[in-house]
Amino acid sequence: MATSTAASGAKKSASRRRNRPSPRERLLQSATTLFTTEGIRVIGIDRILREADVAKASLYSLFGSKDKLVIAYLEALDEQARADYYARCEGMKDPEWKILAFFDQCIEEQPNADFRGSHFQNAANEYPRPETETEREIVAVVHEHRRWVLQTLTDLLEEKNGYPGVTQAQQLMIFLDGGLAGGRLNRNLDSLRTARDLALQLLSAPPADYSI
Repeated sequence: MATSTAASGAKKSASRRRNRPSPRERLLQSATTLFTTEGIRVIGIDRILREADVAKASLYSLFGSKDKLVIAYLEALDEQARADYYARCEGMKDPEWKILAFFDQCIEEQPNADFRGSHFQNAANEYPRPETETEREIVAVVHEHRRWVLQTLTDLLEEKNGYPGVTQAQQLMIFLDGGLAGGRLNRNLDSLRTARDLALQLLSAPPADYSI
């Protein structure tokens, strides 16, 4: 009986090991949780390793440094944000609704994110004067995410209006940035809902000369 019980326990343990996320996945998951809830610079490598239950050698082997892990974290956030946005827009035909989907996505996500605002803005705020090559790469990932949002808005505005919408897209970005920042300070959705209302007013206004 004892032998049978031990064998059963060994099988369960082996099954748990097989189903356990890889060290890379655990490091990224732990880093994401810590960085999004507490910040980036305040979190040390030892804290990440402890949460992920991964040896230090694995972190350096997989990522090379904490800054490289930060880059991977932001790239994963960007990939997820794009996937969530495209899933939300699936089946939408009206470019106006696709534009408002950026605001709706933030309104839906912020309560579950404890009103932390934009993780990309937060990351950029922690590197106001990037000094090393990897710090500049961190900021570059933030800029790339924002470039994608702005370009998507610009393309949708051109589809809606029939002329380039760079100026309007920049105005919409200001609304979105302000809504996220206000939500973080106020810890509610009022600013984001106001930002969406402003976006809708802008989109519903009579045609103006936004052709630059």
